[in-house]
Amino acid sequence: MDNCNKEIDLLFETSWEVCNKIGGIYTVLSTKAATLQSMYKDKVIFIGPDVWTEDNPSPYFTESKTLLRKWAGQALLPQGVDVRIGRWDIPGKPIAILVKFNGMYAVKDEFYGRMWQLYGVDSLHAYGDYDEGCAFAHAAGIVIESLTHFFSKQKTSGNKPLSAIAHFDEWTTGMGLLYVKAALPQVATVFTTHATSIGRSICGNGKPLYDYLQGYDGDQMARELNMESKHSLEKAAALQADCFTTVSEVTARECEQLLGRRPDVVTPNGFEKGFVPKGGRLNTARKAARGRMLEVASALTGVSYSDDTFIVATSGRCEYRNKGIDLYLDAMDLLGNLDPERKVLAFVMVPAWSGQPRPDLVNQLGLGNKQRLGDPYCTHTLHNYDSDPIIQRIHGLGFANDGNSRITVIYVPCYLNGTDGVFDMSYYQLLPGFDATVFPSYYEPWGYTPLESVAFGVPTVTTSLSGFGQWVLDSFENSFEACGVRVESRGDSNYSQVCHEIAGDIRSLISDSADERTRIMKAAMNTAEAASWANFIKDYEKAYCIALEAAARRVGVQKATDTPAPKKRGRKPKKS
Repeated sequence: MDNCNKEIDLLFETSWEVCNKIGGIYTVLSTKAATLQSMYKDKVIFIGPDVWTEDNPSPYFTESKTLLRKWAGQALLPQGVDVRIGRWDIPGKPIAILVKFNGMYAVKDEFYGRMWQLYGVDSLHAYGDYDEGCAFAHAAGIVIESLTHFFSKQKTSGNKPLSAIAHFDEWTTGMGLLYVKAALPQVATVFTTHATSIGRSICGNGKPLYDYLQGYDGDQMARELNMESKHSLEKAAALQADCFTTVSEVTARECEQLLGRRPDVVTPNGFEKGFVPKGGRLNTARKAARGRMLEVASALTGVSYSDDTFIVATSGRCEYRNKGIDLYLDAMDLLGNLDPERKVLAFVMVPAWSGQPRPDLVNQLGLGNKQRLGDPYCTHTLHNYDSDPIIQRIHGLGFANDGNSRITVIYVPCYLNGTDGVFDMSYYQLLPGFDATVFPSYYEPWGYTPLESVAFGVPTVTTSLSGFGQWVLDSFENSFEACGVRVESRGDSNYSQVCHEIAGDIRSLISDSADERTRIMKAAMNTAEAASWANFIKDYEKAYCIALEAAARRVGVQKATDTPAPKKRGRKPKKS
């Protein structure tokens, strides 16, 4: 494996979330980058979409006029495909190329036709963001082609060819992989699906995924759920990649059934906790976060909350069923019936279709008042209040938020980026103030939120249906004391049981002594350390090796095929 690492001359990684913070893949790539840089200094080039303008520049990208200047001066890119070269402003500061891809729309029909002929990709039923993702991926493939040719000419070490890997993340970059496969057979390709498009759709449509997984046919479900084009592209990328990977064993089984290929390597998502405050700074951050959350809760409900109030939260993407938000709320309702020893403040920090901060709440916070507001459940206005499933569930369960019950539930439907108008603290600034977190996911290929939680020393509850939960079960004893995590076994038919178990888990944490809480906090941090990229990057090294070996075999076969047959030597005919 070490020899394989030394052979890598160029490593491309393409994703819609390079310098573009949308979801969990941004965390994967941005935290992995420093480790890759330490291994392959500036041989790593991240490629992302240039979706930015002068009025709205990327806050994560620093342009450079000197990086790759020779290539940029001679790169012959199609009309409508432009690049900006710089560094991704994250630890490691890797090279990043942002690609403007507008010119690809004019040739998309011809390109789709070619991908159908070569790989059977069905783009006829495309809608939504399909064309945008494919246009970017196509342009990224052309950029990789140009850079590969450039660096091949620059390489001077003997006759050894350039050793290059092109790594693509998610279906949105699948067309890029297929383009590279056709245009650059010498380049090794890696495809990572972080969640299958059809698996997510099955779950999002309320269908049971796990009990009936062996009975599902991916192509059939794609037709039923109007997912034919995305699924077709993702499946083709998975089948054509030199190495196919996914992030957990849970998703590996899903890929094998729905995409028709078992991933060659499971590459768990690592984490770097350099931004986590240490020692006394963590205590200071915890005190500040708790103070702000108790202050907001008091201004919203009119109730005074003591310093020993137990604060629990869930967070993440707004997928009501997939992320287990429904189960979390039901568990909090059950917890109230268990009469916990301390008052509980339960937050739902999930970005939704929110509007402005509530003016009455902002006014109360400014005046320092503690007067109960009308509808004391939500910190921001909602454009779809009558149909938002979270606020409707809160009302349906009958949480009073009047101080008489042990449980207060507060919905924070905005991005906590430090400028939300109510907390004005980022999620990471608030996280150390929690006493526990709960992420009872139904569909969660990995799960960064529980990993982030333990990095701050906050114990967390998750489920066996998350990749992180499965990793914990494989690596530790399943208890707060052993690892700061409790993993509850979840399936398609034990919802009520998991609700009761989670309520019991939180009640147990509430009852713990100060010494027990300290031990749990240390165990949680040790778990986060075990999930660092320094430990997980070996799985990517294995994937790179598999891809390089496959590309070498392909090129070898091609050379053998292209070599002309030797001329037959026969006797000269005798003169008559």
